[in-house]
Amino acid sequence: MNDLMVFEYLINPNKRIFWVYIISSILITFIYFIYTKKSNKLILSSKLWLHPSAKLDYSYFFLGYFINVFLLIPFILSAKSVAFAVSRFLYLNFGMVQNTFFSYKETLLLYTLALFVCSDFTRYVLHRLLHEVKFLWEFHKVHHSAKVLNPLTFYRVHPVENILFGLRYSLSVGFVTGIFVYFFGAMIDIYMIFGANIFIVVFSLLGSNLRHTHVPISYGKYLEKIFISPKQHQIHHSNKHFDKNYGGYLAIWDYMFGSLKLSKDVKVLKFGLRKEQMKDYSTIRGILFFPFKNLLNRRQL
Repeated sequence: MNDLMVFEYLINPNKRIFWVYIISSILITFIYFIYTKKSNKLILSSKLWLHPSAKLDYSYFFLGYFINVFLLIPFILSAKSVAFAVSRFLYLNFGMVQNTFFSYKETLLLYTLALFVCSDFTRYVLHRLLHEVKFLWEFHKVHHSAKVLNPLTFYRVHPVENILFGLRYSLSVGFVTGIFVYFFGAMIDIYMIFGANIFIVVFSLLGSNLRHTHVPISYGKYLEKIFISPKQHQIHHSNKHFDKNYGGYLAIWDYMFGSLKLSKDVKVLKFGLRKEQMKDYSTIRGILFFPFKNLLNRRQL
């Protein structure tokens, strides 16, 4: 495999750090600091971009890519397999149906929206479980061990968590696709921009990368009950609010299930775990193996 494939992340619209999304985030940041007249000293500081935590994010990003490609993806159930199983189950148990209600364009819209909403909801559920189930929290701590935030912090995720999110994706996308294949057959497709789900592209262009930065953009108290703003996710990373704002793109799940925290309610943000825990996640070796060591130690207590 070509080693340069790791840079696919910069040219793939389905990836968070697609170059267009990075540029849009920079433009939004530029406008934000001009409009608010706040100091941009921190954002431009080498102390942020060359912080030991940031350097660890950079190196772990490359290692994580190869772990995913060679060790994880080949063993994760595909969404196509799930979709085939679901549509086949429906056909065998309920017979053939013929869509006479929706036009082709209406079907595309329904399928695109259903994929986005179902995927976002299952992301919320799994994210919340990663925090509330002690066994899973040991692995999710890796993501919260970042002392400073940058777009590559998004990829500071333990391989066990990557497996869980891969299964979540296959099951949620496969389930929705299987149902739509059963009802609409070959009519299904999604509205896309750059070859990616239009909803994902729109949210990414609006600054999804800024969630893992120190740019505290808020959407205001009303919109933040519907959409997760960059600052709301930064609040989730602050060590006093790990149990708030689990949502991916939509905040309605946090609003419905009591985990919503609005930007206006939090003034000071301090990222990372407790001071005595941080040293365990300061190296790639610690990120990969300390969760297992910690779980083993707990079983021996």
